[in-house]
Amino acid sequence: MESPVIFRLSPLIRIVLLSLYVALTLPLPFLAEVTNAPVSPLILWLGISVGLMILYAVLTERVILDAQGIKVAYAAWVPRLLRKGWSLPWSQIKQLKPRTTGQGGLVYYFLSKEEKAYLLPMRVAGFARMVKLVEEKTGIDTTDVYPLAQPWMYFILLGFTLLLLLVDAWTILTAISFGQLA
Repeated sequence: MESPVIFRLSPLIRIVLLSLYVALTLPLPFLAEVTNAPVSPLILWLGISVGLMILYAVLTERVILDAQGIKVAYAAWVPRLLRKGWSLPWSQIKQLKPRTTGQGGLVYYFLSKEEKAYLLPMRVAGFARMVKLVEEKTGIDTTDVYPLAQPWMYFILLGFTLLLLLVDAWTILTAISFGQLA
């Protein structure tokens, strides 16, 4: 592995999360206007825009594997205050330790020789290839390492998000027509 190998967040996951965010927030300014809510629709539009930028920034995560080690980084325009990232030389990786999540899933942490834990990114496109390269560089057996969520789960979430967007369209059209009648 002479040149760095870069693994970006899965496009399916990125599309689902961005779509879900839009579906959950888009009707709010319209409903605020129709209901004369104490929060201005302009403030809501501003908040939604800032939130969308923050979400997009988080979704720029990428994993970089090179001869020296593994690194998690974000786009250059993402402030370090928002997302720091990390890097770990291959020689410092002691083991890959599984941990159960609160929902019963399984995540993995790299454990360094200093006993610091670094979360293995599990939502990247090419996860199996990335894990194989980690195994080659560290000698750690990764045959039982699988992504936290399978693609079919995101397809189901995408389907429900599209249904929610249809409801949003109806809600917005209703709010607009109600606002014109009032």
